Amino acid sequence: MSDFEHLIFEAVEAAVKQVYDIDAKDVIVVETPRDPKMGDYSTSVAMRLAKQLHKRPSDIAAPIVEVLKETFPQAKSIEIANPGFINFRISEDSLTQVINRVLEERDSYGHNDSGKGKKVLVEWVSANPTGDLHCGHARNAAWGDSICRLMEASGYDVLREYYINDAGNQVNMLGESLISRYFEFFGKEYPLPEDGYHAADVKHIAEDIAKQDGDKWLTADSAERLAYFKAEGVKRELAKIERDLAMYGVKMDSWMHETFFYENDSKRIKDCLARMNEMGLTYEKDGALWFRSTDYGDDKDRVLRKSDGSLSYLTPDIANHVYKVERGYPNLVDLWGADHHSYVIRMNAALRALGYPEGTLSVDLIQMVRMVENGEEVKMSKRTGNAITIRELCEDVGVDAARWFFVSKDVASHMDFDMDLARKKDNNNPVFYCQYAYSRMHSILEKAQAFEQKESYDRLTDEKELLILKMIGDFPNHVAEAAASRKPNKITDYVLSLVKIYHSYYNSCRVINPEDPDLTNQRLGLVKATGITLKNALALLGVSAPEHM
Repeated sequence: MSDFEHLIFEAVEAAVKQVYDIDAKDVIVVETPRDPKMGDYSTSVAMRLAKQLHKRPSDIAAPIVEVLKETFPQAKSIEIANPGFINFRISEDSLTQVINRVLEERDSYGHNDSGKGKKVLVEWVSANPTGDLHCGHARNAAWGDSICRLMEASGYDVLREYYINDAGNQVNMLGESLISRYFEFFGKEYPLPEDGYHAADVKHIAEDIAKQDGDKWLTADSAERLAYFKAEGVKRELAKIERDLAMYGVKMDSWMHETFFYENDSKRIKDCLARMNEMGLTYEKDGALWFRSTDYGDDKDRVLRKSDGSLSYLTPDIANHVYKVERGYPNLVDLWGADHHSYVIRMNAALRALGYPEGTLSVDLIQMVRMVENGEEVKMSKRTGNAITIRELCEDVGVDAARWFFVSKDVASHMDFDMDLARKKDNNNPVFYCQYAYSRMHSILEKAQAFEQKESYDRLTDEKELLILKMIGDFPNHVAEAAASRKPNKITDYVLSLVKIYHSYYNSCRVINPEDPDLTNQRLGLVKATGITLKNALALLGVSAPEHM
Protein backbone atom coordinates (compact mmCIF):
# COMPACT_ATOMS: atom_id res chain seq x y z
CA MET A 1 0.00 0.00 0.00
CA SER A 2 1.02 3.60 -0.55
CA ASP A 3 1.09 5.91 2.47
CA PHE A 4 -2.37 7.29 1.69
CA GLU A 5 -3.84 3.84 1.06
CA HIS A 6 -2.50 2.68 4.39
CA LEU A 7 -3.88 5.74 6.20
CA ILE A 8 -7.29 5.34 4.54
CA PHE A 9 -7.35 1.65 5.40
CA GLU A 10 -6.74 2.40 9.08
CA ALA A 11 -9.28 5.25 9.12
CA VAL A 12 -11.99 3.11 7.48
CA GLU A 13 -11.27 0.20 9.84
CA ALA A 14 -11.68 2.51 12.85
CA ALA A 15 -14.84 4.14 11.44
CA VAL A 16 -16.56 0.80 10.79
CA LYS A 17 -15.65 -0.32 14.30
CA GLN A 18 -17.09 2.90 15.76
CA VAL A 19 -20.35 2.77 13.74
CA TYR A 20 -21.11 -0.96 13.64
CA ASP A 21 -18.84 -2.42 16.33
CA ILE A 22 -17.41 -5.03 13.96
CA ASP A 23 -13.91 -5.82 12.73
CA ALA A 24 -13.85 -5.18 8.97
CA LYS A 25 -10.10 -5.59 8.49
CA ASP A 26 -10.46 -8.62 6.21
CA VAL A 27 -12.97 -6.97 3.86
CA ILE A 28 -11.43 -3.51 3.45
CA VAL A 29 -9.87 -2.87 0.05
CA VAL A 30 -8.48 0.55 -0.90
CA GLU A 31 -7.95 1.15 -4.62
CA THR A 32 -7.30 3.92 -7.12
CA PRO A 33 -10.43 4.55 -9.26
CA ARG A 34 -10.00 4.10 -13.00
CA ASP A 35 -11.79 7.40 -13.55
CA PRO A 36 -9.88 10.26 -11.81
CA LYS A 37 -13.17 12.20 -11.58
CA MET A 38 -14.28 9.71 -8.91
CA GLY A 39 -11.45 10.78 -6.62
CA ASP A 40 -7.92 9.78 -5.69
CA TYR A 41 -8.80 6.62 -3.73
CA SER A 42 -11.88 4.49 -3.17
CA THR A 43 -13.09 1.66 -0.93
CA SER A 44 -15.90 -0.83 -1.50
CA VAL A 45 -16.18 -1.79 2.18
CA ALA A 46 -19.89 -0.86 2.35
CA MET A 47 -20.76 -3.29 -0.43
CA ARG A 48 -18.68 -6.01 1.16
CA LEU A 49 -20.58 -5.55 4.44
CA ALA A 50 -24.06 -5.50 2.86
CA LYS A 51 -24.77 -9.20 3.34
CA GLN A 52 -23.55 -9.21 6.92
CA LEU A 53 -25.47 -6.05 7.93
CA HIS A 54 -28.58 -6.70 5.78
CA LYS A 55 -28.61 -3.12 4.48
CA ARG A 56 -28.14 -1.29 1.21
CA PRO A 57 -24.46 -0.40 0.62
CA SER A 58 -25.25 3.31 0.33
CA ASP A 59 -27.05 3.23 3.70
CA ILE A 60 -24.08 1.44 5.26
CA ALA A 61 -21.65 3.96 3.80
CA ALA A 62 -23.47 7.12 4.99
CA PRO A 63 -22.61 6.95 8.75
CA ILE A 64 -19.09 5.70 7.96
CA VAL A 65 -18.51 8.78 5.82
CA GLU A 66 -19.73 11.08 8.60
CA VAL A 67 -17.16 9.59 10.98
CA LEU A 68 -14.40 9.76 8.37
CA LYS A 69 -15.03 13.44 7.77
CA GLU A 70 -14.21 14.01 11.43
CA THR A 71 -11.30 11.57 11.73
CA PHE A 72 -9.46 11.76 8.38
CA PRO A 73 -8.20 15.34 7.96
CA GLN A 74 -6.01 14.45 4.97
CA ALA A 75 -9.11 14.33 2.76
CA LYS A 76 -10.35 17.33 0.86
CA SER A 77 -13.62 15.50 0.25
CA ILE A 78 -15.19 12.12 1.06
CA GLU A 79 -18.24 11.16 -1.00
CA ILE A 80 -20.51 8.20 -1.69
CA ALA A 81 -20.94 6.95 -5.27
CA ASN A 82 -23.46 4.32 -6.39
CA PRO A 83 -23.90 1.61 -5.47
CA GLY A 84 -21.93 2.34 -2.29
CA PHE A 85 -18.32 3.25 -3.04
CA ILE A 86 -16.66 5.66 -0.62
CA ASN A 87 -14.42 7.98 -2.65
CA PHE A 88 -11.61 10.10 -1.20
CA ARG A 89 -10.00 13.16 -2.67
CA ILE A 90 -6.78 14.06 -0.87
CA SER A 91 -6.16 17.70 0.07
CA GLU A 92 -3.46 19.65 -1.73
CA ASP A 93 -1.60 20.24 1.53
CA SER A 94 -1.46 16.52 2.27
CA LEU A 95 -0.31 15.67 -1.25
CA THR A 96 2.52 18.21 -1.21
CA GLN A 97 4.03 16.69 1.95
CA VAL A 98 5.58 14.01 -0.27
CA ILE A 99 8.03 16.58 -1.66
CA ASN A 100 9.96 16.88 1.58
CA ARG A 101 9.88 13.13 2.11
CA VAL A 102 11.48 12.60 -1.29
CA LEU A 103 14.05 15.35 -0.69
CA GLU A 104 15.01 13.78 2.63
CA GLU A 105 15.19 10.17 1.46
CA ARG A 106 16.72 10.97 -1.94
CA ASP A 107 18.33 7.81 -3.42
CA SER A 108 16.39 5.54 -1.06
CA TYR A 109 12.98 6.99 -1.90
CA GLY A 110 10.79 4.18 -3.15
CA HIS A 111 12.37 1.66 -0.82
CA ASN A 112 9.88 -0.14 1.39
CA ASP A 113 9.62 -2.98 3.91
CA SER A 114 7.10 -5.17 2.07
CA GLY A 115 9.62 -8.01 1.81
CA LYS A 116 11.28 -7.56 5.19
CA GLY A 117 12.19 -10.88 6.81
CA LYS A 118 11.90 -12.84 3.54
CA LYS A 119 15.00 -14.58 2.21
CA VAL A 120 15.00 -15.45 -1.48
CA LEU A 121 17.59 -16.98 -3.79
CA VAL A 122 17.22 -15.89 -7.41
CA GLU A 123 18.99 -17.99 -10.04
CA TRP A 124 19.04 -16.64 -13.57
CA VAL A 125 20.97 -16.49 -16.84
CA SER A 126 22.89 -19.73 -16.01
CA ALA A 127 23.87 -20.19 -19.65
CA ASN A 128 26.26 -23.04 -20.42
CA PRO A 129 29.89 -21.83 -20.20
CA THR A 130 30.56 -22.79 -23.79
CA GLY A 131 30.23 -19.50 -25.65
CA ASP A 132 29.09 -15.90 -25.66
CA LEU A 133 25.83 -14.71 -24.14
CA HIS A 134 23.37 -13.81 -26.89
CA CYS A 135 20.16 -11.78 -27.12
CA GLY A 136 18.00 -14.51 -25.59
CA HIS A 137 20.27 -14.45 -22.54
CA ALA A 138 20.06 -10.64 -22.59
CA ARG A 139 16.32 -10.73 -21.95
CA ASN A 140 16.79 -13.22 -19.11
CA ALA A 141 19.65 -11.19 -17.63
CA ALA A 142 17.81 -7.85 -17.67
CA TRP A 143 14.61 -9.33 -16.23
CA GLY A 144 16.36 -11.24 -13.45
CA ASP A 145 18.59 -8.34 -12.44
CA SER A 146 15.60 -5.97 -12.30
CA ILE A 147 13.69 -8.48 -10.15
CA CYS A 148 16.61 -8.55 -7.73
CA ARG A 149 16.84 -4.74 -7.64
CA LEU A 150 13.11 -4.48 -6.93
CA MET A 151 13.24 -7.10 -4.19
CA GLU A 152 16.29 -5.52 -2.57
CA ALA A 153 14.54 -2.14 -2.60
CA SER A 154 11.54 -3.80 -0.95
CA GLY A 155 13.50 -5.24 1.97
CA TYR A 156 13.98 -8.83 0.77
CA ASP A 157 17.23 -10.58 1.67
CA VAL A 158 18.30 -11.59 -1.86
CA LEU A 159 21.09 -13.89 -3.05
CA ARG A 160 21.85 -13.55 -6.77
CA GLU A 161 23.14 -16.82 -8.20
CA TYR A 162 24.44 -18.16 -11.51
CA TYR A 163 24.35 -21.96 -11.86
CA ILE A 164 27.19 -23.24 -14.03
CA ASN A 165 26.47 -26.42 -16.00
CA ASP A 166 30.06 -27.66 -16.14
CA ALA A 167 29.58 -31.40 -15.66
CA GLY A 168 27.68 -32.54 -18.75
CA ASN A 169 28.48 -33.60 -22.29
CA GLN A 170 28.45 -30.01 -23.56
CA VAL A 171 31.60 -29.31 -21.53
CA ASN A 172 33.23 -32.47 -22.89
CA MET A 173 32.51 -31.17 -26.36
CA LEU A 174 34.02 -27.79 -25.43
CA GLY A 175 37.18 -29.52 -24.26
CA GLU A 176 37.43 -31.63 -27.42
CA SER A 177 36.79 -28.58 -29.62
CA LEU A 178 39.55 -26.64 -27.88
CA ILE A 179 41.97 -29.55 -28.28
CA SER A 180 41.19 -29.70 -31.99
CA ARG A 181 41.88 -25.99 -32.42
CA TYR A 182 45.01 -26.30 -30.24
CA PHE A 183 46.38 -29.04 -32.51
CA GLU A 184 45.42 -26.97 -35.54
CA PHE A 185 47.54 -24.09 -34.19
CA PHE A 186 50.60 -26.35 -34.38
CA GLY A 187 49.64 -27.75 -37.77
CA LYS A 188 48.58 -31.10 -36.34
CA GLU A 189 45.43 -33.14 -36.99
CA TYR A 190 42.80 -33.72 -34.31
CA PRO A 191 39.14 -34.27 -35.27
CA LEU A 192 36.74 -31.44 -34.44
CA PRO A 193 33.58 -33.07 -33.07
CA GLU A 194 30.59 -32.73 -35.37
CA ASP A 195 28.47 -31.60 -32.42
CA GLY A 196 31.32 -29.56 -30.94
CA TYR A 197 31.80 -25.79 -30.87
CA HIS A 198 32.92 -24.14 -34.09
CA ALA A 199 32.66 -20.45 -33.09
CA ALA A 200 35.62 -18.11 -33.39
CA ASP A 201 35.89 -17.60 -29.63
CA VAL A 202 36.82 -21.30 -29.18
CA LYS A 203 39.63 -20.89 -31.70
CA HIS A 204 40.86 -17.75 -29.90
CA ILE A 205 40.91 -19.53 -26.53
CA ALA A 206 42.85 -22.47 -28.00
CA GLU A 207 45.38 -20.09 -29.54
CA ASP A 208 45.82 -18.31 -26.19
CA ILE A 209 46.46 -21.65 -24.48
CA ALA A 210 49.00 -22.57 -27.16
CA LYS A 211 50.85 -19.29 -26.68
CA GLN A 212 50.71 -19.70 -22.90
CA ASP A 213 51.63 -23.41 -22.58
CA GLY A 214 53.48 -24.17 -25.78
CA ASP A 215 53.11 -27.58 -27.41
CA LYS A 216 53.29 -29.69 -24.23
CA TRP A 217 49.68 -30.89 -24.57
CA LEU A 218 50.31 -32.47 -27.98
CA THR A 219 51.88 -35.52 -26.37
CA ALA A 220 50.15 -35.44 -22.96
CA ASP A 221 47.97 -38.19 -21.57
CA SER A 222 44.58 -37.89 -23.30
CA ALA A 223 42.52 -37.96 -20.10
CA GLU A 224 44.74 -35.38 -18.43
CA ARG A 225 44.67 -33.23 -21.56
CA LEU A 226 40.87 -33.32 -21.81
CA ALA A 227 40.47 -32.48 -18.11
CA TYR A 228 42.79 -29.49 -18.52
CA PHE A 229 41.13 -28.11 -21.65
CA LYS A 230 37.66 -28.52 -20.13
CA ALA A 231 38.67 -26.65 -16.97
CA GLU A 232 40.56 -23.96 -18.89
CA GLY A 233 37.71 -23.53 -21.35
CA VAL A 234 35.08 -23.17 -18.63
CA LYS A 235 37.28 -20.73 -16.69
CA ARG A 236 37.89 -18.51 -19.70
CA GLU A 237 34.30 -18.62 -20.97
CA LEU A 238 33.02 -17.76 -17.49
CA ALA A 239 35.42 -14.83 -17.20
CA LYS A 240 34.03 -13.50 -20.48
CA ILE A 241 30.43 -14.07 -19.33
CA GLU A 242 31.13 -12.24 -16.07
CA ARG A 243 32.69 -9.30 -17.95
CA ASP A 244 29.73 -9.06 -20.32
CA LEU A 245 27.20 -9.23 -17.48
CA ALA A 246 29.09 -6.48 -15.61
CA MET A 247 29.04 -4.33 -18.78
CA TYR A 248 25.28 -4.99 -18.91
CA GLY A 249 24.84 -3.84 -15.30
CA VAL A 250 24.31 -7.33 -13.87
CA LYS A 251 26.15 -8.60 -10.81
CA MET A 252 26.08 -12.04 -9.20
CA ASP A 253 26.71 -12.82 -5.55
CA SER A 254 27.29 -16.54 -6.08
CA TRP A 255 28.58 -18.76 -8.89
CA MET A 256 27.49 -22.34 -8.17
CA HIS A 257 29.23 -25.08 -10.17
CA GLU A 258 27.38 -28.26 -11.11
CA THR A 259 30.64 -30.15 -10.55
CA PHE A 260 30.41 -29.21 -6.87
CA PHE A 261 27.61 -31.75 -6.50
CA TYR A 262 29.75 -34.53 -8.00
CA GLU A 263 32.90 -33.95 -5.97
CA ASN A 264 33.88 -36.69 -3.51
CA ASP A 265 34.04 -34.34 -0.56
CA SER A 266 30.56 -33.01 -1.37
CA LYS A 267 28.53 -36.23 -1.57
CA ARG A 268 25.43 -34.10 -2.04
CA ILE A 269 24.01 -36.11 -4.91
CA LYS A 270 24.61 -39.38 -3.05
CA ASP A 271 23.02 -37.97 0.10
CA CYS A 272 20.05 -36.66 -1.88
CA LEU A 273 19.47 -40.02 -3.59
CA ALA A 274 19.82 -41.84 -0.26
CA ARG A 275 17.26 -39.51 1.30
CA MET A 276 14.81 -40.08 -1.55
CA ASN A 277 15.29 -43.84 -1.24
CA GLU A 278 14.66 -43.78 2.52
CA MET A 279 11.45 -41.83 1.92
CA GLY A 280 10.24 -44.41 -0.60
CA LEU A 281 10.40 -41.96 -3.50
CA THR A 282 12.48 -44.14 -5.84
CA TYR A 283 12.45 -47.60 -7.39
CA GLU A 284 14.65 -49.74 -9.65
CA LYS A 285 13.48 -50.78 -13.11
CA ASP A 286 15.40 -52.02 -16.18
CA GLY A 287 18.66 -51.33 -14.40
CA ALA A 288 17.80 -47.65 -13.86
CA LEU A 289 16.75 -45.67 -10.77
CA TRP A 290 13.40 -43.89 -11.09
CA PHE A 291 11.66 -41.11 -9.15
CA ARG A 292 7.96 -41.68 -8.44
CA SER A 293 7.12 -38.23 -9.79
CA THR A 294 3.63 -39.25 -10.98
CA ASP A 295 2.65 -39.41 -7.29
CA TYR A 296 3.29 -35.65 -7.18
CA GLY A 297 1.58 -34.38 -10.33
CA ASP A 298 4.02 -35.32 -13.12
CA ASP A 299 2.74 -37.09 -16.25
CA LYS A 300 5.32 -39.89 -15.95
CA ASP A 301 8.02 -41.10 -13.59
CA ARG A 302 11.49 -39.70 -14.21
CA VAL A 303 14.90 -41.39 -14.42
CA LEU A 304 17.44 -40.32 -11.83
CA ARG A 305 20.23 -42.75 -12.69
CA LYS A 306 20.43 -44.37 -16.12
CA SER A 307 21.12 -48.06 -16.71
CA ASP A 308 24.72 -47.23 -17.70
CA GLY A 309 25.28 -45.62 -14.28
CA SER A 310 25.27 -42.01 -15.46
CA LEU A 311 22.91 -39.49 -13.90
CA SER A 312 20.10 -37.66 -15.65
CA TYR A 313 20.04 -33.86 -15.73
CA LEU A 314 17.31 -33.92 -13.10
CA THR A 315 19.40 -35.52 -10.35
CA PRO A 316 22.03 -32.79 -9.78
CA ASP A 317 19.29 -30.19 -10.24
CA ILE A 318 17.31 -31.71 -7.35
CA ALA A 319 20.46 -31.74 -5.21
CA ASN A 320 21.13 -28.11 -6.18
CA HIS A 321 17.65 -26.93 -5.15
CA VAL A 322 17.80 -28.86 -1.89
CA TYR A 323 21.15 -27.22 -1.18
CA LYS A 324 19.66 -23.79 -1.84
CA VAL A 325 17.08 -24.33 0.89
CA GLU A 326 19.69 -25.82 3.23
CA ARG A 327 21.72 -22.64 2.82
CA GLY A 328 18.89 -20.71 4.43
CA TYR A 329 16.73 -19.63 1.49
CA PRO A 330 13.19 -21.01 1.82
CA ASN A 331 12.00 -19.00 -1.20
CA LEU A 332 13.56 -19.88 -4.56
CA VAL A 333 13.10 -18.10 -7.89
CA ASP A 334 14.47 -19.51 -11.16
CA LEU A 335 14.38 -17.94 -14.63
CA TRP A 336 14.36 -20.61 -17.34
CA GLY A 337 13.76 -20.78 -21.07
CA ALA A 338 10.20 -21.33 -22.27
CA ASP A 339 11.07 -24.89 -23.37
CA HIS A 340 11.44 -25.89 -19.69
CA HIS A 341 7.70 -25.93 -18.93
CA SER A 342 7.59 -29.64 -18.10
CA TYR A 343 10.79 -29.29 -16.09
CA VAL A 344 9.01 -26.86 -13.74
CA ILE A 345 6.47 -29.59 -12.95
CA ARG A 346 9.06 -32.27 -12.17
CA MET A 347 11.28 -29.96 -10.09
CA ASN A 348 8.32 -28.84 -7.98
CA ALA A 349 7.28 -32.49 -7.71
CA ALA A 350 10.71 -33.38 -6.33
CA LEU A 351 10.67 -30.59 -3.76
CA ARG A 352 7.15 -31.47 -2.59
CA ALA A 353 8.11 -35.15 -2.38
CA LEU A 354 11.06 -34.23 -0.17
CA GLY A 355 8.74 -32.40 2.20
CA TYR A 356 9.27 -28.77 1.20
CA PRO A 357 6.19 -26.51 1.28
CA GLU A 358 4.13 -25.76 -1.81
CA GLY A 359 5.48 -22.60 -3.41
CA THR A 360 9.08 -23.11 -2.31
CA LEU A 361 10.13 -22.76 -5.96
CA SER A 362 8.74 -20.14 -8.35
CA VAL A 363 9.81 -20.18 -11.99
CA ASP A 364 9.50 -17.44 -14.60
CA LEU A 365 9.68 -18.88 -18.11
CA ILE A 366 11.35 -16.55 -20.60
CA GLN A 367 9.78 -16.56 -24.05
CA MET A 368 11.75 -16.16 -27.27
CA VAL A 369 13.09 -12.87 -28.60
CA ARG A 370 13.04 -11.96 -32.28
CA MET A 371 15.54 -9.27 -33.26
CA VAL A 372 14.03 -7.07 -35.98
CA GLU A 373 15.72 -4.55 -38.28
CA ASN A 374 14.07 -2.81 -41.24
CA GLY A 375 11.00 -4.92 -40.55
CA GLU A 376 12.86 -8.20 -40.99
CA GLU A 377 14.19 -10.72 -38.50
CA VAL A 378 17.93 -10.54 -37.81
CA LYS A 379 19.44 -13.78 -36.52
CA MET A 380 23.12 -13.27 -37.08
CA SER A 381 25.77 -10.73 -36.22
CA LYS A 382 26.97 -8.84 -39.29
CA ARG A 383 30.51 -8.95 -37.90
CA THR A 384 30.86 -12.61 -36.93
CA GLY A 385 28.03 -14.41 -38.70
CA ASN A 386 26.98 -15.90 -35.37
CA ALA A 387 24.10 -15.04 -33.04
CA ILE A 388 24.14 -11.41 -31.87
CA THR A 389 25.87 -11.26 -28.50
CA ILE A 390 24.96 -9.09 -25.52
CA ARG A 391 28.12 -7.08 -26.02
CA GLU A 392 27.41 -6.46 -29.72
CA LEU A 393 23.83 -5.45 -28.95
CA CYS A 394 24.90 -2.98 -26.27
CA GLU A 395 27.60 -1.52 -28.50
CA ASP A 396 24.92 -1.06 -31.17
CA VAL A 397 21.87 0.30 -29.29
CA GLY A 398 23.36 1.02 -25.84
CA VAL A 399 22.94 -0.68 -22.46
CA ASP A 400 20.03 1.57 -21.44
CA ALA A 401 17.96 0.85 -24.55
CA ALA A 402 18.73 -2.88 -24.44
CA ARG A 403 17.69 -3.23 -20.80
CA TRP A 404 14.58 -1.05 -21.12
CA PHE A 405 13.28 -2.87 -24.18
CA PHE A 406 13.84 -6.29 -22.60
CA VAL A 407 12.02 -5.48 -19.33
CA SER A 408 9.21 -3.39 -20.82
CA LYS A 409 7.31 -6.47 -21.99
CA ASP A 410 6.30 -9.39 -19.78
CA VAL A 411 8.63 -12.34 -20.37
CA ALA A 412 5.58 -14.62 -20.61
CA SER A 413 5.03 -13.13 -24.10
CA HIS A 414 7.12 -13.49 -27.23
CA MET A 415 8.95 -10.30 -28.06
CA ASP A 416 10.08 -8.43 -31.16
CA PHE A 417 13.08 -6.22 -30.36
CA ASP A 418 12.96 -3.30 -32.80
CA MET A 419 16.63 -2.42 -33.27
CA ASP A 420 15.84 0.61 -35.45
CA LEU A 421 13.63 2.09 -32.73
CA ALA A 422 16.18 1.30 -30.01
CA ARG A 423 18.82 3.31 -31.90
CA LYS A 424 16.67 6.41 -32.30
CA LYS A 425 17.51 9.57 -30.41
CA ASP A 426 14.03 11.08 -30.35
CA ASN A 427 10.78 10.79 -28.42
CA ASN A 428 9.64 7.80 -30.46
CA ASN A 429 12.17 5.79 -28.49
CA PRO A 430 10.66 5.29 -24.99
CA VAL A 431 14.10 5.25 -23.33
CA PHE A 432 15.07 8.58 -24.89
CA TYR A 433 11.62 9.98 -24.05
CA CYS A 434 12.04 9.15 -20.35
CA GLN A 435 15.69 10.17 -20.09
CA TYR A 436 14.95 13.43 -21.86
CA ALA A 437 12.37 14.22 -19.18
CA TYR A 438 15.03 13.80 -16.52
CA SER A 439 17.51 16.00 -18.37
CA ARG A 440 14.79 18.66 -18.67
CA MET A 441 14.31 18.54 -14.90
CA HIS A 442 18.04 18.86 -14.31
CA SER A 443 18.26 21.75 -16.78
CA ILE A 444 15.55 23.68 -14.93
CA LEU A 445 17.25 23.17 -11.57
CA GLU A 446 20.64 24.08 -13.05
CA LYS A 447 19.20 27.25 -14.57
CA ALA A 448 17.43 28.26 -11.37
CA GLN A 449 20.54 27.60 -9.27
CA ALA A 450 18.84 28.44 -5.96
CA PHE A 451 16.17 26.33 -4.26
CA GLU A 452 15.08 26.61 -0.63
CA GLN A 453 13.26 23.65 0.92
CA LYS A 454 9.96 24.68 2.56
CA GLU A 455 7.62 23.12 5.10
CA SER A 456 4.62 23.89 2.92
CA TYR A 457 4.02 23.87 -0.83
CA ASP A 458 0.51 25.27 -0.66
CA ARG A 459 0.60 26.99 -4.03
CA LEU A 460 0.94 23.79 -6.04
CA THR A 461 -2.70 23.63 -7.07
CA ASP A 462 -2.54 23.05 -10.83
CA GLU A 463 -4.27 19.82 -11.86
CA LYS A 464 -1.06 18.46 -13.42
CA GLU A 465 0.94 19.33 -10.31
CA LEU A 466 -1.48 17.41 -8.09
CA LEU A 467 -1.42 14.44 -10.42
CA ILE A 468 2.40 14.37 -10.37
CA LEU A 469 2.37 14.60 -6.56
CA LYS A 470 -0.02 11.68 -6.31
CA MET A 471 2.11 9.59 -8.67
CA ILE A 472 5.26 10.38 -6.69
CA GLY A 473 3.49 9.43 -3.47
CA ASP A 474 2.43 6.10 -4.95
CA PHE A 475 5.93 5.17 -6.13
CA PRO A 476 6.90 2.98 -3.11
CA ASN A 477 3.67 1.06 -3.61
CA HIS A 478 4.50 0.43 -7.26
CA VAL A 479 7.95 -0.84 -6.27
CA ALA A 480 6.48 -3.22 -3.68
CA GLU A 481 3.90 -4.57 -6.14
CA ALA A 482 6.47 -5.06 -8.90
CA ALA A 483 8.77 -6.89 -6.47
CA ALA A 484 6.02 -9.18 -5.14
CA SER A 485 4.78 -10.07 -8.64
CA ARG A 486 8.29 -10.17 -10.17
CA LYS A 487 7.13 -7.84 -12.94
CA PRO A 488 9.70 -5.12 -13.77
CA ASN A 489 7.47 -4.05 -16.67
CA LYS A 490 5.17 -2.48 -14.06
CA ILE A 491 7.96 0.01 -13.39
CA THR A 492 8.45 0.82 -17.08
CA ASP A 493 4.68 1.47 -17.24
CA TYR A 494 4.93 3.69 -14.15
CA VAL A 495 7.89 5.65 -15.57
CA LEU A 496 6.14 6.26 -18.88
CA SER A 497 3.01 7.53 -17.10
CA LEU A 498 5.01 9.85 -14.84
CA VAL A 499 7.09 11.18 -17.73
CA LYS A 500 4.05 11.75 -19.94
CA ILE A 501 2.44 13.89 -17.24
CA TYR A 502 5.69 15.76 -16.59
CA HIS A 503 6.25 16.59 -20.27
CA SER A 504 2.68 17.94 -20.40
CA TYR A 505 3.29 19.96 -17.23
CA TYR A 506 6.58 21.33 -18.60
CA ASN A 507 4.81 22.55 -21.74
CA SER A 508 1.86 24.16 -19.93
CA CYS A 509 3.28 25.63 -16.70
CA ARG A 510 6.08 28.11 -16.27
CA VAL A 511 8.34 26.80 -13.50
CA ILE A 512 10.78 29.71 -13.26
CA ASN A 513 8.95 33.02 -12.90
CA PRO A 514 11.18 35.92 -11.74
CA GLU A 515 8.07 37.92 -10.86
CA ASP A 516 6.88 35.28 -8.38
CA PRO A 517 9.89 33.80 -6.52
CA ASP A 518 7.72 31.95 -3.96
CA LEU A 519 5.77 30.00 -6.60
CA THR A 520 9.02 29.42 -8.50
CA ASN A 521 10.61 27.92 -5.40
CA GLN A 522 7.64 25.63 -4.75
CA ARG A 523 7.62 24.42 -8.33
CA LEU A 524 11.36 23.81 -8.17
CA GLY A 525 10.67 21.57 -5.18
CA LEU A 526 8.17 19.60 -7.26
CA VAL A 527 10.64 19.29 -10.14
CA LYS A 528 13.42 18.19 -7.81
CA ALA A 529 11.22 15.54 -6.15
CA THR A 530 9.99 14.31 -9.53
CA GLY A 531 13.57 14.01 -10.80
CA ILE A 532 14.66 11.99 -7.78
CA THR A 533 11.69 9.65 -8.18
CA LEU A 534 12.32 9.20 -11.90
CA LYS A 535 16.03 8.54 -11.40
CA ASN A 536 15.29 5.96 -8.69
CA ALA A 537 12.71 4.23 -10.89
CA LEU A 538 15.13 4.02 -13.81
CA ALA A 539 17.85 2.66 -11.51
CA LEU A 540 15.57 -0.24 -10.56
CA LEU A 541 15.61 -1.18 -14.26
CA GLY A 542 19.35 -0.72 -14.62
CA VAL A 543 18.81 2.34 -16.80
CA SER A 544 20.79 5.57 -16.32
CA ALA A 545 19.40 9.08 -15.84
CA PRO A 546 21.69 11.42 -17.82
CA GLU A 547 21.72 15.06 -16.73
CA HIS A 548 22.44 16.36 -20.23
CA MET A 549 21.27 15.03 -23.60
